[in-house]
Amino acid sequence: MEKQKNIPQLRFPEFEGEWKRKKLGEIAEKKIYKNQDNSINNVFTNSASLGIVNQRDYFDKDIANQNNLLNYYVVEKDDFIYNPRISNYAPVGPISRNHIGLGVMSPLYLVFKLLKGNIDFFEKYFSTSFWHEYMESIANYGARADRMNITTGDFFAMPIPFPIFPEQTRIASFFTTIDKKIAGLKQKKILLEQYKKGVMQKLFSQELRFKDDTGKEFPKWEKKKLGEIANKIMYGMNAAAIPFDGENKYLRITDIDEKSRKFLPNPLSSPDCVIEEKYKLNEGDMIFARTGASVGKTYLYDIRDGNIYFAGFLIRFSITDANPYFIFFQTFLNSYNKWVQMMSMRSGQPGINAEEYKTFPVVIPCLAEQIKIANFLSAIDEKIDYTKKQIDKTEHWKKGLLQKMFC
Repeated sequence: MEKQKNIPQLRFPEFEGEWKRKKLGEIAEKKIYKNQDNSINNVFTNSASLGIVNQRDYFDKDIANQNNLLNYYVVEKDDFIYNPRISNYAPVGPISRNHIGLGVMSPLYLVFKLLKGNIDFFEKYFSTSFWHEYMESIANYGARADRMNITTGDFFAMPIPFPIFPEQTRIASFFTTIDKKIAGLKQKKILLEQYKKGVMQKLFSQELRFKDDTGKEFPKWEKKKLGEIANKIMYGMNAAAIPFDGENKYLRITDIDEKSRKFLPNPLSSPDCVIEEKYKLNEGDMIFARTGASVGKTYLYDIRDGNIYFAGFLIRFSITDANPYFIFFQTFLNSYNKWVQMMSMRSGQPGINAEEYKTFPVVIPCLAEQIKIANFLSAIDEKIDYTKKQIDKTEHWKKGLLQKMFC
């Protein structure tokens, strides 16, 4: 059998020849220093999706006993941490680099420090899947199928690629540039979202107002209730979800994105029943979640989403006497969230029925001003969506390159 060459699929032209292989234990050492005097109480965790994060920020509370961290490992900036807990995102557990600083980590983790090589190069290597096969070959899952059981000796016997240092540096620098681009796009998206949130509060409080096309002020706003500007109010169908039939899409609470309120099913499904047209959404239809932790969540039908039928835990209001987008944007305001919280507390459990939703107070300018505001906010949404697509595209591109530029 021909020996497999240690040459990556994609390479910078100035380098050639096979990459050397070393054992992890030849270029790194295990860190065993523990928090013996309990002097460090900054507890970290290794998230499969986020890397090393502060445990308090990640769980929104302290998980570890702050008064007994004696057995926890002390970790320093640039240490690597292996978390043996497996998940769909990290099928053999993640190895992440600590970018935060001094802290402690549970003794369930394995902490090591790189002694040789370019640290950025190896950080990128551990974000590939090339080392997974070895980990699966040495793991003993034992009684817990959610955790890899690996001896320290086997872990540090892991074969690691070790190209010459200039090539390590060249690859690391290339991916650092990509990471900076992704970080810049993410920051741009955050700033756009913050700008939208701020300008919405000013627009709907009328601190900021548009003028008509002749430069004159628009008339005063009216106050109405949701039930006065909508019809075809009804609950959705009670049907189980089945795999998508290629035509009829099923909208459930979980198919509405928490933040953007867009239709983002994962996976796409269809209702398991005889399809009735009365449950099909049309332009101007707005959906409200009526029960559970997501009560108050809304969705405005977009014709680009295709044929959608809505489920029983949702209520439809067809907006007829106002611009639907203008009404939809009012459900992103703090005032709406407070109203939902107040209405939910009345029944003792999270839930708002159709009669209660009819009483939701909305503000109504003249139609021309509604359209100006709706178009302005929709334009910001389009910029946010475009930036999100750029992020996804760049991350996908990077993921492909990682699998081609390592071996």
